[in-house]
Amino acid sequence: MPSIPMASSCETVWRDARLLTMRDGRFGLIEDGVIACRARKILYAGPANRAPKFEAEKIVSCDGRLITPGLIDPHTHLIFGGSRAHEFELRRAGKSYREIAEAGGGIWSTVCATREASDAALLKSALVRLDSLIAEGVTTIEVKSGYGLSLEQELRLLRLGRQLEQERNVKISTTLLAAHVVPYEYKADPDRYVSLICDEIIPAAVTAGLVDAVDVFCESIAFSLAQSEMIFRRAREVGLPVKVHAEQLTTGHGAALAARFGALSADHLEYLDESGIQAMAANHTVATLLPGAFYFLRETQVPPVEALRKAGIPIALATDCNPGTSPLSSLLTVLNLAAVLFRMSAEECIAGVTCHAARALGLQDSHGSLEEGKVCDLAIWNVSNPAELVYNLGLNPLHTRVRAGHE
Repeated sequence: MPSIPMASSCETVWRDARLLTMRDGRFGLIEDGVIACRARKILYAGPANRAPKFEAEKIVSCDGRLITPGLIDPHTHLIFGGSRAHEFELRRAGKSYREIAEAGGGIWSTVCATREASDAALLKSALVRLDSLIAEGVTTIEVKSGYGLSLEQELRLLRLGRQLEQERNVKISTTLLAAHVVPYEYKADPDRYVSLICDEIIPAAVTAGLVDAVDVFCESIAFSLAQSEMIFRRAREVGLPVKVHAEQLTTGHGAALAARFGALSADHLEYLDESGIQAMAANHTVATLLPGAFYFLRETQVPPVEALRKAGIPIALATDCNPGTSPLSSLLTVLNLAAVLFRMSAEECIAGVTCHAARALGLQDSHGSLEEGKVCDLAIWNVSNPAELVYNLGLNPLHTRVRAGHE
């Protein structure tokens, strides 16, 4: 722990709290805890009996409430136009995700609706979903592009993602997902679209300062291993980290490929095999599981959670908020789904939306745990037992959300 002077000035002190520090993926529960904030960062987070004397502008008594790091949603498709409620009915009638996509629905139908929507309309609908997440203590959110699938449209979505950060007090991490599906205009020559991504879209996004990472949907209905590798290689050449949608529908070995490029995360992973697990472990790639999509699609192939545990791979959780396969804007619901459907413990679930979620975005040095020097993002809860955050379904016990030291 850094050396702290006997008397330290700061803006705010939260006292009389129970702290879940989430250091190293563990609760790290401190019964009588104190957090002090100075210049938007945590100056002290620890037991009251070891805290220095603070000269604070504001002192807040938490009356025994639980404080966790601000929650992090590391996988969303928050900005999109239109609705795919009709596909919900098609699936109820027996159509599969693949059948709907191959018939012109799925991602492509959202691309068409998004291209036609105005910036104002896209922002308005995205803010509704964003506000739902913020209301549950979320302070950091990843937002992907992927519903534009052209140079102009992908840059537009990334720009709107950045604008969300100006509209609300939240940290936005933007991910370029131009490789979401092959657009119709390139169906006859998908490699030409891959070249467009590598030669034009990625460099333009970097030049404009709009992108934090590059993602690929590496799956039998989207992009092949060879095409994904080209995109990963180009992203790494320009200094961007990579992520992957993989092993959702088949064992396609996309996770292993992405891991070899040092991927921040591999997401979905229902069909992940042992070779993929070993590659992810060797390259420190986070497994981001998406129980909302698993539930909504009524999948039966459960991700290999126990094998991920044994390999020491951090497991993050996310809403995968999107119009087709996970129209979910509640990260607290994700905690319950992960516990019930994937048999994850309360400690694993909360780590999945704090410290491990931060790692999935490359933000582990600044976010995701209550530690000195990290950004002061907090969620203060009206609960006494951490497991209540996972146990309750449809109840939001948030008392106060703090982003960068400000309520």
